Amino acid sequence: MSSSPFSSAHAARESVAARLKELRLDADLTMQGLADRCGWNKAKTSRIEAARTTPSDADIRAWCAACDAEGQATDLIASSRSADSMYVEWRRMQRTGLRRLQRANAPLYERTRLFRVYCARVMPGLLQTQGYAHALLSLIADFRSLPNDAGEAAAARVDRSHIIRDGLHRAVMLIEEDVLTHRIGDDAVMADQLGYLLTAMSYPAVSLGIIPRSTPRVMWGPETFTMFDDKRVHVELLAAKVTVTTPTEVEVYRNAFARLAEMAVYGPRARTLVSRAMDALD
Repeated sequence: MSSSPFSSAHAARESVAARLKELRLDADLTMQGLADRCGWNKAKTSRIEAARTTPSDADIRAWCAACDAEGQATDLIASSRSADSMYVEWRRMQRTGLRRLQRANAPLYERTRLFRVYCARVMPGLLQTQGYAHALLSLIADFRSLPNDAGEAAAARVDRSHIIRDGLHRAVMLIEEDVLTHRIGDDAVMADQLGYLLTAMSYPAVSLGIIPRSTPRVMWGPETFTMFDDKRVHVELLAAKVTVTTPTEVEVYRNAFARLAEMAVYGPRARTLVSRAMDALD
């Protein structure tokens, strides 16, 4: 059982490649024969079948036509696009700015009933104040050389967070203690953000656990991830977002979350850590 967040995407690409190879074999074509019919080099056929090259929509249509299987092109194109969406570079998703991405995810957030979120460096998006979100998204826009619409994106992020107060969703969130002291924005922004954490901890739908720096580790700190019910996981890498949907891999993240939760403190002990971080701002 793989724990790599890349393996769901790679397995999906391999599945498309295998189906294309089957079409070629069913048509009794060699790699060279298919390449000749498609008008490209044999090496391209080999790379596609080995899942080393992702075929374009036009490639799939040409492949299916060469194999007299035009009727399968639409389904294969849909499968290929789905595989491609499992690993998406941030620069591709955010090329027109950050606001659109916040709004694009809103339907997924609305239909999810249970969120499990682990963050090692920054506040979970569902708990961010507008000031904190604006400061963080500005840093992201600067690092990735994006159009800076951080103000509108922050407003959209905060608006999306209404789900932790509407009584229809539940959010179980874990953060490392370092999140409380990583300065995103100035002291006023951090004070407001930490104060809101104390408020959010009283919401019936929110469970916030904080993993103290001093706690003995039974699980190392992995990458930031969000579980949507038990069906889907978004893993945030520096360069890309990985979407995990393979059940065995979703289970890996569920188990990791359970181990991380064992190390966290809750209630009054968690409030003490937040209050200590607030005092350090003075």
